[in-house]
Amino acid sequence: MNILRTARQSFRRPIYQVIAGVCLSLLFLSVRHSLTPSHKPTTSRAMHIQSIPMWEGSGNNYAYLVVDDKTKDAVIIDPANPPEVLPVLKEKTSSGAINLKSIINTHHHHDHAGGNVEFLKTYPLPIIGGRDCSKVTKVPSHGETFTIGDSIKVKALHTPCHTQDSICYLFEDGDEKVVFTGDTLFIGGCGRFFEGTPEEMHKALNETLAALPDDTKVYPGHEYTKGNVKFGVKIMQSEPIKKLEAFADANKQTQGKFTIGDEKLHNVFMRLDDPVVQKATGKSNPIDVMGALREMKNKS
Repeated sequence: MNILRTARQSFRRPIYQVIAGVCLSLLFLSVRHSLTPSHKPTTSRAMHIQSIPMWEGSGNNYAYLVVDDKTKDAVIIDPANPPEVLPVLKEKTSSGAINLKSIINTHHHHDHAGGNVEFLKTYPLPIIGGRDCSKVTKVPSHGETFTIGDSIKVKALHTPCHTQDSICYLFEDGDEKVVFTGDTLFIGGCGRFFEGTPEEMHKALNETLAALPDDTKVYPGHEYTKGNVKFGVKIMQSEPIKKLEAFADANKQTQGKFTIGDEKLHNVFMRLDDPVVQKATGKSNPIDVMGALREMKNKS
């Protein structure tokens, strides 16, 4: 009955009151909409990264093709095995999908820079890398920056230890940040100290690379994660290391799946102050812990 009574009362209202009410309602909706923040989706640029596995089952290396999506300008990182890398690049350059601009090397070892001479026969391009890299034409200084296309900013980060000419490269495109670490930082591990000291690797990992934003994705030079985490769980059985172990067991490739922030949690070489790691090594000084860990890993 109340509903019927309300309806009858509304019909008795003069028409001008009804029209005025409608107009006020429309005005209110218009003002509220104008004050409401826009929620249109925002787009952030993202460089395109293609991993090219090399020597699977033995060296388990990666070359990386990085493309600026806007200009199609591209670089190839550590194309050490031309028979596996050149077919990929020839297909993309011949179709106009990329404009290959340079070769980048992370260090001089043959399984990273050893393809340069053969590569130059097909693509006579500048080679950016460490001072000892084959046919290198540009050695960037520590902290030096350069660009790829219109969008990608690259910063060279000197990380001597595995080799004295080791360079990691931070790539930034809008909100996207990645670092190509060669044989300095692996997922869950680090490279051997062939030409350096524990102090140098400590600086490379826990000062230079640890200073990068935590959301920086890591692209190493090899797929060594299963072996690294097998060693890591012997040192400490933390939840992050167990999660990495589960991921490595379930996935063949791990490059680009973890960040600098993740490495600080599950990489024992980046946890030198952790009491559990110190107890496992019998050392407390961070540099001594780094040296002891590396010796233990070498023997594992």
